Formats: sequence, C-alpha cells, structure tokens
Amino acid sequence: MPARQHRTRTQRRKARLKPPALHPGDTVAIVAPASNIREEDLRSGCEALRRAGYRPFYFDSILDKDLYFAGSLERRVRELEEMFDRDDVRAILCGRGGYGANYLLNKLNLKKVTANPKIFAGYSDITSLLAYFADAGNLVTFHAPMIAKDWAHEDGVELSSWQQAVSSSTPWDVPIGSESRGLVNGEVEGILYGGCLSLLAASLGTPYEVKTAGSILFLEDVATKPFQIDRMLMQLKLAGHLDHVRGLVFGEMLHCVQTPNQGYTLEEVIMRIIGRLGVPVAFGVRSGHVTSRNITLPLGVKARLTVNGPQVGLRILESAVEA
Repeated sequence: MPARQHRTRTQRRKARLKPPALHPGDTVAIVAPASNIREEDLRSGCEALRRAGYRPFYFDSILDKDLYFAGSLERRVRELEEMFDRDDVRAILCGRGGYGANYLLNKLNLKKVTANPKIFAGYSDITSLLAYFADAGNLVTFHAPMIAKDWAHEDGVELSSWQQAVSSSTPWDVPIGSESRGLVNGEVEGILYGGCLSLLAASLGTPYEVKTAGSILFLEDVATKPFQIDRMLMQLKLAGHLDHVRGLVFGEMLHCVQTPNQGYTLEEVIMRIIGRLGVPVAFGVRSGHVTSRNITLPLGVKARLTVNGPQVGLRILESAVEA
C-alpha cells in the first residue's frame, strides 16, 4: 500500500465521530444502565430538563430493580440500544451511576451506537461506557450531570458549560471557579479524556483498558481514602498509562479523606506520584462528584490546559458536536 494512502486511512480511523448539536425543543432520552433510580428523582430531573427547554423521554421499565441494578442486564442493554436507534432522540442522559455499566460492555452492539452518534452523558460508574464509546467507537462523549443526581437538585447543573458542550461550534473556556488551583505549572494541548479514577483503574488488564496517550487526563472520585487514590494512581503509573499524558486535571475529589485531622492533604499524596511527570497538573475542577454546579466536560476533543501558579485555565479548542 502506498504510504500516502496508508496515512489517509489512519487519519480517517482517528477522526472522532461527533453527535449532532442539541437545540431547545429536542427530545432527550433518559436511561439507567447501572444502578436503579428513584421515581421521585427521575421526575424532578425531567422537570428541570423541561425548564431548560428540552423534551425528556424514557421507558417505564427504567424503574425496574434487580438487586442493586436498574433491572436485568437484558433490559439495560435493550434500553440503551433502542435510544441510539430512535430517530426522534437527539441526546441520551444517564439517570445515575452506582454500579453495573461494566456488564454492558461485551453485550452492546457497538455498531448501533456508532451508526447513530448522539450526545451520551454521565459520570461515575458511567465512565465505563464513556471510555468504551470513546476508545472502541471513536465517539465524542460527555462527562456531564445526570438526571436523578444533578438535574434533580437545585443548583446541581452548571448550565453554561452544558450548553457550550452540546451546542457550541466555537472554542470556549470551561468555567473553572476559584476553588480550583494549580499544582504544577505549564501549558499543553491534548485530547480531553478520563472520568472516575476507580473505573479507569478497574479497566486495566481487560479488553476495555483505557487509552490515555496524548491526553489531558481528567480524574475524579468520591469518598475514596487518600491511600486508595494513591494505589489507583500507582496502578495507572505502573501500567504505563501516565507515561504519555500531556497534562492532568483532578476533580473536586469530594470526601476523599482518611480522617478530618489526618495531617496531610490529598494534593500531597497526588504529588508524590505524579509531581515529576513533567506535565502541568490542576486540582479542584468541579465535574462529576461535586458539591454543586456540575460542569460538563466533552471527552475526545482537543483542549488546552494552562496552569500558572494558583491560576488554572481549561479551554475547549474544537466543537464537540456537529452543527
């Protein structure tokens, strides 16, 4: 094969599939691919979606229960595939995380997903699906508020980042608040990627192992002790998944303490492992498990991370959606 032809095919394989932009009045599907959800929270979240200008849609079976899952595996797979199949659905938002999305990885028909690219949004346990769709399906995905968690509560969603991520065609700045801070200075560009640290570490050694090379890697978690954060970061490091990252951004890391008076900070724990990687590091970006105003981060698009002392900037350099 001529070299030029080979390069062209390689470039085509690397081109991300972007979903159509979301507009007011569009239908937004709600799914529960992991743990079961409460009807009260589902209804509250749907009402918030309506106030934001969208039309929520879900199947009644979304409230099914099987142990700690949202119904049977077959139901959860069928629900998600059908939402990708439906022409009237323009975005798919997860109800909540919990546990169980990993069961879907070897059951989903990925061709149904890639044949109908749509905004797919969630975090926490949904990280398994975000990474799978990004890595195996080459899709842009969205680390974003969930219906029965963030949308269901007042001030749970940072709306400007949601709207920019799902509809903007121009570069935009992630609204990082004063609670974020720099740990290592620098400025880099790379592909924004990541999610819940526990799920990313759990992928190692499986056919669904995460692909972090060339990324600005976003990591967040909740109620995880510092030594557990240490262990998972070391696992990623020993597996070579921190060797070729271009930058690191940590989330709010809500309730990630051993004891209230432990005598050290989580930042100190993190820096022991990643402080000498030679890449910029930021801490405290409010996406995923957060206290309020959950920020939407599009994954799979080019971004720029700037860390200068305590100042942190994260700019999305390309549209995550097709106009």
